Amino acid sequence: MPRLAQTDGLTEDQQEILKAVRRFVDEKILPVATELEHADEYPQEIVDGLKELGIFGLMIPEEYDGLGESLLTYALCVEEIARGWMSVSGVINTHFIVAHMLMQHGTEEQKKKYLPLMAAGEVRGSFSMSEPGLGSDVAAIKTKAVKGDDGNYTIDGQKMWLTNGATSTLIALLVKTDEGSDSVYKNMTTFLVEKEPGFGETAPGLTIPGKLDKMGYKGVETTEAVFEGHQISADQILGGEPGKGFYQMMDGVEVGRVNVAARACGIALRAFELAIDYAQQRETFGKPIAEHQAILFRLAEMATKVETAHSMMVRAARTKERGERNDVEAGMAKMLAAEYCNEVVQDSFRIHGGYGYSKEYEIERLYRESAFMLIGEGTSDIQKMIIGRALLKEYASGSGS
Repeated sequence: MPRLAQTDGLTEDQQEILKAVRRFVDEKILPVATELEHADEYPQEIVDGLKELGIFGLMIPEEYDGLGESLLTYALCVEEIARGWMSVSGVINTHFIVAHMLMQHGTEEQKKKYLPLMAAGEVRGSFSMSEPGLGSDVAAIKTKAVKGDDGNYTIDGQKMWLTNGATSTLIALLVKTDEGSDSVYKNMTTFLVEKEPGFGETAPGLTIPGKLDKMGYKGVETTEAVFEGHQISADQILGGEPGKGFYQMMDGVEVGRVNVAARACGIALRAFELAIDYAQQRETFGKPIAEHQAILFRLAEMATKVETAHSMMVRAARTKERGERNDVEAGMAKMLAAEYCNEVVQDSFRIHGGYGYSKEYEIERLYRESAFMLIGEGTSDIQKMIIGRALLKEYASGSGS
């Protein structure tokens, strides 16, 4: 077993799960990833294999037919899957954000209704905050749910950047409800919106227009969602009470940031593996390029970045699974892992030379995928704002600490 990206203190069950996932990645994902990615083809056979492995129910408690594993186990599985093909990890990320939100905030009826089906992969989740005119400025959302005399709601508005927007059958949707609070954050509600898979009108008053064409992150679909008079009952409010949506979503985003950090770690590890293998085979001036000091130093720096990012990601996951707030840890891990991922991939690309620019070589795909890590679940600048504000509270001047 290679020494990089190892994790101390894992149980035997965790080790066995990770071995099974790594075997699946090596045998079922890596041989086909580049071809499917270039074709922008949904990896149905891979997704079916993940279902059989139980990955869709990994973190869902056993009482709801899941495996009951921890956030750390999930993050390490994501790291392995992203090492194979980052898009596949996107298939399960939003699914797990929705499952986590249901586990933490759902009513017992909502948990019983959705979690067993989500564990089996029969109900697939997607997660929707962003809109065309905003990114991380969540307070500025315009999609509204208006309560009628019968107690039900009508949703109107347009959402953007839904990963799994077509294949999902349950959307955790953040909207404005404006039911009288002085705080904009307490006038937001999360609804659990059921839909059919596919494009077009997937539920009355809900249209998934089509797949957005992206530079990378192909295979998995990213969509808009247009709501025009969509009727939904109050029973579909997450937790059964309006006005708590913002805080529920932020809890989900912390899980999402750990996920993106894990994805970045997986991409970086794969880029390093490709680079060190190629550097031992490619010869210049009569010897393998790995024996040239410039390449040797570059490989050493890449490995150090892979190891550092992995350690930060593991700490963020362990903090969250202890039930502690991890906005700083997740923000740091996401920022560092994303930045280091891009640096490691660029170094691997340079080691490959002209071949790195060829679509026949895997590093070309990683080069495009790594760019998404810089913006997914909030840019590095957003992470810095979150980290900085939290640190100012923690180290407030005159606090005596």
